[in-house]
Amino acid sequence: MNGPIIRLTNVVFSYGRRPVLEDLSLEIYEGERVGLYGPNGSGKTTLLYIIMGLLKPQKGTVEIFGKIREKEKDFLDVRQKIGLLFQDPDSQLFCPTVREDIAFGPLNLGKTRDEAKKIVKKTCEILGLNGLEDRITSSLSGGEKRLVSLATILAMEPVCFLLDEPSSGLDEESTDRLAKYLNSSKKTCLIVSHDRNFMERCTERILFLKNGRIV
Repeated sequence: MNGPIIRLTNVVFSYGRRPVLEDLSLEIYEGERVGLYGPNGSGKTTLLYIIMGLLKPQKGTVEIFGKIREKEKDFLDVRQKIGLLFQDPDSQLFCPTVREDIAFGPLNLGKTRDEAKKIVKKTCEILGLNGLEDRITSSLSGGEKRLVSLATILAMEPVCFLLDEPSSGLDEESTDRLAKYLNSSKKTCLIVSHDRNFMERCTERILFLKNGRIV
């Protein structure tokens, strides 16, 4: 498509009386890798939730893949095509084992068990998770949970990634693996992170969210 795949126009969002996003506008085009930086509480995660339809703005328009999205049903196909990495891995992992968590998305999208098995193997190789497939998810370390959460997103082969603090808790080797994958991928990507070094390695432009607006 010629236009942006994500376009937010004059978006306003508040938690009660506390304004978070004020007249915010944002455009992201296919194939772009964009970083989003800002202080704690500036609304970075809120912005991702609005794109996914998990929160509804009080004002403004949300346009994804060329269509205005307003109601819950409008976001059903968005959630199949855009992969959201939550900041807290425990919000993303709910199956007993690593293998089942990674396979859940592909199976839900209609892949056969054999196809899902191959996807699990490929995804684990990308992120260095070989050998952890049969581990109980709840027994993993924080960094391992982060990688498995990333694996569940990669396994669904989305058009676009929304990644909330993807390098948090990762060791240097795992961070390098992730950076190399993102740089070699043709996927559109919006990365929220406090790690400026990681964003500079993985994105083409970095936006700053301050006082509810992109500056």
